[in-house]
Amino acid sequence: MLSGEEIAALQDRLFQLRCAAEDVATAAVDGAGSDELEKLAGEVSRIARDIEALR
Repeated sequence: MLSGEEIAALQDRLFQLRCAAEDVATAAVDGAGSDELEKLAGEVSRIARDIEALR
C-alpha cells in the first residue's frame, strides 16, 4: 500500500517520464542527431530507474 505522499511522488515522476518521452519523440520528428537523441533517451532511462526505486 502506498501512502498519499508516495502516490503524489509517483505521479510526479510519471509526469516527468511522459514529458521526457515526448521530448524524445519531438526531437526525432525535428531531425535531432544521434547525440541529442542519446542524451534524451538517457534522461528517460534515469527517470524510469528513479520510479523503479519507489518499490
